[in-house]
Amino acid sequence: MPYPTWISQLPRRVRRLQRPAHLGTLRSLQPLSDEWGFDRGTPVDRYYIEGFLARYRSTIRGHVLEMKNNAYTRRFGSGVHTSAVLDIDRRNRAATIITDLMAANSIADHVFDCFILTQTLQFIADPAAALYHAWRVLRPGGVLLMTVPCISRLAPRYGLSQEYWRFTAASCRMLLEKHFQPGQITIQTYGNVLSTIAFLSGMASEELEPTELQYHDPFFPLIIAVQATKTSDEPNTHEQ
Repeated sequence: MPYPTWISQLPRRVRRLQRPAHLGTLRSLQPLSDEWGFDRGTPVDRYYIEGFLARYRSTIRGHVLEMKNNAYTRRFGSGVHTSAVLDIDRRNRAATIITDLMAANSIADHVFDCFILTQTLQFIADPAAALYHAWRVLRPGGVLLMTVPCISRLAPRYGLSQEYWRFTAASCRMLLEKHFQPGQITIQTYGNVLSTIAFLSGMASEELEPTELQYHDPFFPLIIAVQATKTSDEPNTHEQ
């Protein structure tokens, strides 16, 4: 005779009692913020991105390229001689280079000492082609500082047809090793189950404790951050 359902479910009920889940204000079908938490403070992913850029501040130097605007170049740069901004949108008055990163042949080889490429690759249909050009435009010794989402809501301002990808540490390494030497790639995951839930719900980083933000669980990454250096002895035989 089979056990009653309530008996078979007992171990699970005990676990729920031992670690009760209190959803509170998160028990909603709508996020707390439609702006990733900007209207409440600093979005959780931006907290991690800015910490990553601060860590590699010394590499943001010389001739620096950034996407959309040069806010991070100005904030974190040290020894920046010139600043360039890349965008595909001609309406962007901050852009000094108008091109598609997937086909950026108009930019010469070996131009930049640093390329800040944050939260962009998910909007590019062919990320492998974009990373080829990111590698190509760097000078020997130049550094790519890149972040990509592992988990994130879709960006409402772009609708449902212009955001293509989410990434893992493994997929980033696979894409980057097509161009950068494996020993010159450093990949860091940022986030944990709590900070990821907070970000998805629209909470700001200020609403979490520092210890809750600074614990990084590689199995629950919110963003992937990459520092990759183009070596001077790297053979120029890479293919798109």
